[in-house]
Amino acid sequence: MTRIDAKFAALKAEGKKAFVAYLMAGDPDIETSLAVMKGMPEAGVDVIELGMPFTDPMADGPTIQHAGQRALEHHQTLQQTLDMVAEFRKGDQVTPVVMMGYYNPIYSRGVERFLKDAVAAGIDGLIVVDLPPEEDVELCLPAQAAGINFIRLATPTTDDHRLPKVLQNTSGFVYYVSVTGITGAQAADAGAVAPEVARIKAKTDLPVVVGFGISSPEAARTIAGIADGCVIGSAIVKLIGEGRPVADVLARVRELAEGAHAA
Repeated sequence: MTRIDAKFAALKAEGKKAFVAYLMAGDPDIETSLAVMKGMPEAGVDVIELGMPFTDPMADGPTIQHAGQRALEHHQTLQQTLDMVAEFRKGDQVTPVVMMGYYNPIYSRGVERFLKDAVAAGIDGLIVVDLPPEEDVELCLPAQAAGINFIRLATPTTDDHRLPKVLQNTSGFVYYVSVTGITGAQAADAGAVAPEVARIKAKTDLPVVVGFGISSPEAARTIAGIADGCVIGSAIVKLIGEGRPVADVLARVRELAEGAHAA
């Protein structure tokens, strides 16, 4: 059982929904992003989603694109991102950490080396948005063999024919993208999301967590209430991009977490 499996089992036993929070590694610098990351569990974050900066983030909206650019301008590397997780693990052996990004940096490092280093750093899951199920032999299956969950995205365009393929080797949880398009572009519509979550849950025993288009405690409560949890990224990254103090960022994270946990 991975930390992700254990966390969702514990939340289910408590009758609580999961709050997953995203931040970009190295945004605006390593020290700031690490301070936010270290403060997230106490602020109510159940699972941390850590972005890997990349030069061509095709699924990300402007807010997260700018975060990645700020990180890259400060020379954030994949090694430094792994080191961030290792540093986080010195004080927290419980909170799951999922790395989210694109395949190119992993491919450039080499899959075998990356997975070895990821396990050593304490990474629990991967979301690699540009690797479809047809490419599972590239990273998904080796990651699972290494004990790392491979979390797949399902979207409003994932029809009943495609869904079984998407779910085939997914583990940890299913990430349902609530809108068609990029992150931070539009608000999630609970009326549209609810039947889609139900459709996915009818095909898998995995938790279904909804992300994209959630930016307030009220929205977190509504969306988490129709799923097993919610993901918030752009609303947090925006505050970091505005140069808000770490304490202010974490205060807002706490409000968002309380919204999700009230579902």
